[in-house]
Amino acid sequence: MSVLTRDEAQTRAKLLDVHHYAIALDLTTGDETFESRTVVRFTARAAADTFVELKPAELRQATLDGHPLDPETLQDNRLPLQGLTAGEHELRIDAVMRYSRTGEGMHRFTDPTDGETYVYTQLFMDDVQRVFAAFDQPDLKAAFDLTVKAPEDWTVLANGITTDLGDGHWQAATTPLISTYLVAVAAGPWHSVHTEHRGLPFGIHCRRSLAPYLDPDADEIFEITRQCFDRYHEKFEEPYPFDSYDQAFVPEFNAGAMENPGLVTFRDEFVYRSAVTDTERQTRAMVIAHEMAHMWFGDLVTLRWWDDIWLNESFAEYMGYQTLTEATRFTDTWVDFGVMRKGWGYDADQRPSTHPVAPEAVDDTASALLNFDGISYAKGASALRQLVTWLGEKDFLAGINTHFARHKFANATLADFIDSLASATERDVHAWADAWLRTTGVDTLRPVVTRGEEGTYTLQVEHKGSRPHRIAVGLYDQDVSDEGRHLALRDRLDLDVPQSTPQPIGKRPTLLVLNDGDLTYTKVRFDPESFKAVTASLSGLPSPLTRAVVWNALRDAVRDGELPPTAYLDAARTHLPHETDLALVQGVLAFASSYVADRYVTPEQRPAALATLSSLCRDLIRRTEDGDNPGLRLIAVRHCINVAAHPDTIAAWLADGTVPGGPELDPELRWRVLARLAVLGATDETAIAAELARDPSATGQEGAARCRAALPTEEAKAQAWEAMFTRDDLSNYLFTATAQGFWQPEQTDLVRPYVPRYYEDAVALAARRGPAIAEAAGRWAFPDHAIDEDNQALGQACLRDADPIPALRRKLVDQLDDLGRALRVRQP
Repeated sequence: MSVLTRDEAQTRAKLLDVHHYAIALDLTTGDETFESRTVVRFTARAAADTFVELKPAELRQATLDGHPLDPETLQDNRLPLQGLTAGEHELRIDAVMRYSRTGEGMHRFTDPTDGETYVYTQLFMDDVQRVFAAFDQPDLKAAFDLTVKAPEDWTVLANGITTDLGDGHWQAATTPLISTYLVAVAAGPWHSVHTEHRGLPFGIHCRRSLAPYLDPDADEIFEITRQCFDRYHEKFEEPYPFDSYDQAFVPEFNAGAMENPGLVTFRDEFVYRSAVTDTERQTRAMVIAHEMAHMWFGDLVTLRWWDDIWLNESFAEYMGYQTLTEATRFTDTWVDFGVMRKGWGYDADQRPSTHPVAPEAVDDTASALLNFDGISYAKGASALRQLVTWLGEKDFLAGINTHFARHKFANATLADFIDSLASATERDVHAWADAWLRTTGVDTLRPVVTRGEEGTYTLQVEHKGSRPHRIAVGLYDQDVSDEGRHLALRDRLDLDVPQSTPQPIGKRPTLLVLNDGDLTYTKVRFDPESFKAVTASLSGLPSPLTRAVVWNALRDAVRDGELPPTAYLDAARTHLPHETDLALVQGVLAFASSYVADRYVTPEQRPAALATLSSLCRDLIRRTEDGDNPGLRLIAVRHCINVAAHPDTIAAWLADGTVPGGPELDPELRWRVLARLAVLGATDETAIAAELARDPSATGQEGAARCRAALPTEEAKAQAWEAMFTRDDLSNYLFTATAQGFWQPEQTDLVRPYVPRYYEDAVALAARRGPAIAEAAGRWAFPDHAIDEDNQALGQACLRDADPIPALRRKLVDQLDDLGRALRVRQP
C-alpha cells in the first residue's frame, strides 16, 4: 500500500479545488464486502496529471467526465487521472470494498451476545480509501452528501442529521466543508437515547446488548456534554459549526475516540458493564470534552498537513482537562493528568523516537501516523498549559478566537496559529514556540538552597535544558499540630527559570517543591533536606496536585536510575494507605506493579515486591471496610488480584462470587481473577469455558482469550502463538487480549523459546495485516518481561536487518529503549 508524501499532497493541493462528494454505500451485499459509489466534483487549476486514492476488493467502473478509465491502471491504491484540462471535472467510481476486522476503514462486528451486526468507519490518516474513492489529504476539504442502503432494522448515523427514506435507505444532510478523514458512518440496530440542547439534537448510541448499561449513565453523559458545550460557547466566539451532536459507543475501536464532526465515535468500553471508580468516570468525561474541543480545533479549522497534528491533539487535550475542571463536578482533573497522562509524554520524549511537538516536516502519512503519541498529546497539552501560564488566559483565548475567525472551514499551519496568538499580545510568542515546540527532550530542574549570613535562605534553580519556564515554588513547613506528619503551605512563589538572581525564601522550609501546581513540563528533583521530608511526609502534603508532582518526581528518579525501585515501593507502602485521591492511588499502584515489580526489580527481588504491594492492597481493603469509599476499595481489590502470588484468597473470592465485605464480583473482576489464576496455574480450560458460558459477551470473549493464552502449558502457548501470528483471523481486540495473556513474568522459562520467534513472526504479521495490528503486536505481544541482553540484541538485529513496516519499527524502537532502561535500573 503506497503512502501519500508531503510533496505529493502539496502538488495536488496547488492543482485541485475539490468541491463536492456524493457517496452511496450499500451495506446489504454480504458479510465480507459492501458496495461504494462515489461522484467527485472538482476543479483543476491547470492542465496536469494527478491521481485519486482507492483500495477496493474490485473496481467495477471509473469514468472521468463521462469517459471510461481503465480499472487495470489502479496500482498501489492509486487510480491515475491523466490529461486533466484546466476547469471543472466529474469523477465517478463504482467499487466493491472489504469490511475490516482491524478497526480501520469500515469495521464490521457481530455481537456474540445477541448475534446483531454493526459497522462503523474509522477513516483517519489514509483509511478513507478503504471506504470510498477520495483525494485523501486534509487540505482538500469538500462538502459531502451521503446515502446508505442498510438492513431494514438498522439505524444509520452520519456527520449530519440522517433521514430514513424507507426500505433501508438513509440520507444524511449535506456537510459543511470538511476533510475526507472526518467523514463518518455508523450503522446497525443501535440502542439510542435522544435529547435536545440549544436547539440541536443530541444523541448517544450503543449496541443493543449494552442498553442496560448505557441507560443508567445517559443522564450523566448528557450532563457532561451540555456543560462542556456551554463552556466552549463561553470561550469561543464561533458557534458550534454542525447540525447535530451524536456520540456513538462502537465495538473494537482502536483509539479512545474520534472527532468526526457531528458523530463522535468512542470505544464502547466507556459503556461500563462493571463497577468503575469516579476517576474512570472522569476519564470518560474528559474524552467527551476532548472530542468536543475538536469540533472547533480540528474540524472547523483543520491542519494543512500531518506535521501539525499536535494542533489538533494538544489543543483538545489541554481544553478537555481545563474545561472539565471549570464546567463539571470533576474539579481535580489536572491531578489525573499529572500522575497518569503526563508520564506518557515524559517517557516518549526520552526515547530515540522522540520528535518535536511540532516537527519541521513529516514526509508522509506512514511517518505521521507514528506521531500520535505522548508527545503530541501529553507534552503538547503541557506546553499549552505553560503557554497559558506565561501568556495569560485572556490573551490566549483572544488569539484562539482570532484563529477560528481567520481559518474557519479551512486549513491552517503552526505559523498561522502562532500569528493568531501574537496578534493578541505584546509577548514574543514566536520565540516561545521555537523554544517549546521545535525542540525535543525533557528539561530537569533541581533546587539549590543556600544559607545566608543572617540565617535566611535563598533558592537557585539548576536548569538542565533550554526552555524557559514560569513555575510556582511551594514552601512547606512541618505542621507540628498533627504529630508531625502533615505539611503546611507557607508560601507559593512565582519564579521564572532561568533566574536572573537567587530567590530569597526566608527561613529554611521543611520541603521545597519546584513546579508546584504542575504548570510546566519538566522533571524536578529535590534538595537533600526536602527529599527527607518527602520520604517522611509525602501523604501529608495538602494538595493532591502537589502530591502528583512529587510522585512524578519519584517515578522519574526510578526510571533514571537515581532512586532504587525498592525505595519507590517503600514510599508507596508508607503513604498510599493515607492517600485520598483515587487518581493518585491508581497511578502509583499501576507504576509500582506494571513497571517496578514486573520489570525494574530483579527476579530475586520480585517476590518481596509483590508481597509489599499485596500487603499495601490489603491495608487499603481494610481501610474501606465501612463502605465509605467504594472507588478506593475497588482499586485495592483489582490490584490485590493483579499482584497475588498465591491463588488461595482470590480463588475463594471467585468461588464465593464476592470479596468479603464487598464488592461482589462483576464480570470485570471475575475475568481479572480468572486471568491471574491462569498465570499461577490454578485454573484450566474447563473453568475458562464455564466462565465464558456465564459471560458470552464480546468482553467475555476477550477475557477467555486472555486467560487461555496465560495458562502455563506448552499447548496453551502454542495455540495462542498460532492464533496471533499464523491464522490472521483475530480481530484487533482479540489479538490484543491474546497478547496480553501470553507473556508473564512468572512464566519466563516456559516462554523463553518464543522470544527469538517474536521478531521474525511480528515483522511478517505486520506486513500482512497493516498498521493497526502492527501497533498491537509491538505494544502488547512484545516480550517485555525478558529483561536481558539477548532479547535486546535480537531486537536490534531485527531493526537493522528485517525492515519492519514503520508502525512496528517505531514500537520496537520504543520497547527496546524501555528494555535498556530496565536493564540499567537493575544494575546495582
